[in-house]
Amino acid sequence: MSDIESRLIELGITLPQAAAPAANYVPTLITGNQLIISGQLPMQDGALKITGQLGNDVSIEEGVEAARLCAINILAQIKRTLDGFDRFERLLKLGGFVNAPASFTDHPQVINGASDLMVSVLGDAGRHTRFAVGAAGLPFNAAVEIDALVEIKA
Repeated sequence: MSDIESRLIELGITLPQAAAPAANYVPTLITGNQLIISGQLPMQDGALKITGQLGNDVSIEEGVEAARLCAINILAQIKRTLDGFDRFERLLKLGGFVNAPASFTDHPQVINGASDLMVSVLGDAGRHTRFAVGAAGLPFNAAVEIDALVEIKA
């Protein structure tokens, strides 16, 4: 069992089956020593859990939970694509999209839900660059969508 899998158990996190793409794209792509992960939604038990706009009908706390769920789904994609975590080197970047009106300004606080989870699970290898921006709408009215860039071992 890898250190990452041990930390997931310690944190009480069970990774779901990695989500299939919802349109004409691939969920992950390996190029060189990088794994690119398409945007993940706040899915739980096979269903979209948190929908709506932050600042309107979704609270900051719900947004943080949505970002955390996106991070769990990113980890599931890593595990599926790499057949475990032995080839995982480090998380390079998260791209966070928050479904919010123009007046909402707490995007970084929301995406911290994903960033904090990644550091908790991956340790120093989970410290990453990122962006957190607002979008007037996201697929299926999801509250948050997050993509990732991962370095893998040769």
